[in-house]
Amino acid sequence: MSTKPAIIETVGIEDVQGSVDTRDIAIDRVGIRSLKHPVAFSDRSGVQHTVAKFDMSVALSPSLKGTHMSRFIDILNSQSSAISVDTFRSILINMRDRLEADKGIIEMEFPWFVNKSAPVSGVMSLVDYQITLIGKIEQDAVDTVLRVVVPVTSLCPCSKKISEYGAHNQRSHVTVEVALDQTVQVEEIIDIVEGEASAQLYGMLKRVDEKYVTEQAYDNPKFVEDMIRDVAGCLNEDDRIASYRVVVENFESIHNHSAYAELSHSKD
Repeated sequence: MSTKPAIIETVGIEDVQGSVDTRDIAIDRVGIRSLKHPVAFSDRSGVQHTVAKFDMSVALSPSLKGTHMSRFIDILNSQSSAISVDTFRSILINMRDRLEADKGIIEMEFPWFVNKSAPVSGVMSLVDYQITLIGKIEQDAVDTVLRVVVPVTSLCPCSKKISEYGAHNQRSHVTVEVALDQTVQVEEIIDIVEGEASAQLYGMLKRVDEKYVTEQAYDNPKFVEDMIRDVAGCLNEDDRIASYRVVVENFESIHNHSAYAELSHSKD
């Protein structure tokens, strides 16, 4: 049996998408959404294979009936090298050229795993972080936004102050969105957030580690307001970051609601 790929003959088959549309209405974004595709992503700790969810779209001229949807898939299929924050822009440029468009947007969302050492025992375990790269291209101008969701521990300063013993703590999600002037790696953002939390999270802890992180959080209480200001202060000092948005949500352990804070800042 032959294993050669079939040759698809397109001569004489009408290109409906490429035909003229007479309604004279441009479309801002047309493309594909929620496509899951295996990728290799490169960051500080090396290359990691993961599965990403892609939204890909381009602007459509008022004179064209449609875009060629299969080309979006082909762009991902032909990506042979690992993607990084720095090289993400090359996919945008490729999409613009292949779809013959002036504008385009790609959103790439995926889990990133960091192998972390427990603070006392040193036992290794994986912690996952949700990463999103958002790229926009218009003509030759490319803008890239990196979004990182970092789970951490927060301990309530009020609870510690007013209680005779103990204090309530909870798991929190800190979302950092940064617009990049230069390359910033995913794990650098993770380091900033974890450094400003009451305590980090780990995939596995021995008893000596659990004692350590419990006491560390108790010695480092923070409201959502404290945590968001401390993270923002670190981002303000990084000249590679043009603007940012930070969201902190505490999944409260003594309330049936979350505590929440959000701020945005542009350095221009």
